Amino acid sequence: QEQVMESGGGSVQAGESLTLSCRASGMSISRLCVAWYRLPLGKEREGVAVVASDGTSRYVDSVKGRFTISKDIAKNTFYLQMNSLKPEDTARYYCVAGQNFHSSRVACHGNNRWGQGTQVTVSS
Repeated sequence: QEQVMESGGGSVQAGESLTLSCRASGMSISRLCVAWYRLPLGKEREGVAVVASDGTSRYVDSVKGRFTISKDIAKNTFYLQMNSLKPEDTARYYCVAGQNFHSSRVACHGNNRWGQGTQVTVSS
């Protein structure tokens, strides 16, 4: 069964860092697009960071320079390193593995597999 599962969420103070992990099973991420989305309470879901199979990456403007998406093919795991966290980063974060890197959005598309999500709470 193809699935992804997040870990690493938690509660931190503004300015601190967190790293989210997403382990894939039943499929290899080496040829897939992988991404992180978030859903703030009462707001719409947005793509935060995405990386294509060739390493091309894209970020939503609000996290550029603070967040980094990376992947470890050997561990079949990808990560979201979040630095200088702000209260507005508070959200439930989801990892996704999909077939294709979107041409213009911070997104994967095509048979996206979603994790259950992990909560990140940043207090001021």
